[in-house]
Amino acid sequence: MTPQFVIGFGKEALELTLMLSAPLLVTGMIVGLVVSVFQAATQIQEMTLIFVPKIIAVIAALIFFAPWLLDILTNFTSSVLANIPVYIR
Repeated sequence: MTPQFVIGFGKEALELTLMLSAPLLVTGMIVGLVVSVFQAATQIQEMTLIFVPKIIAVIAALIFFAPWLLDILTNFTSSVLANIPVYIR
């Protein structure tokens, strides 16, 4: 294995991690922003109010994006397992 291969494999794994986590993180960020604007508009200063909507939204996003996330993860894993003989050389 060459250093270029290891760097390329690490880059691909990092890109996959970012692509898999992006929908959930963006959902949490948008819900957090909406709840923060609501808190500012109504002057409710309860710090724990933001957690329940964020948890519900992230779970809903996980359920919605699960087929796509599993498809990407399965394709990556199967390509890694299929190419093990090539990686060994």
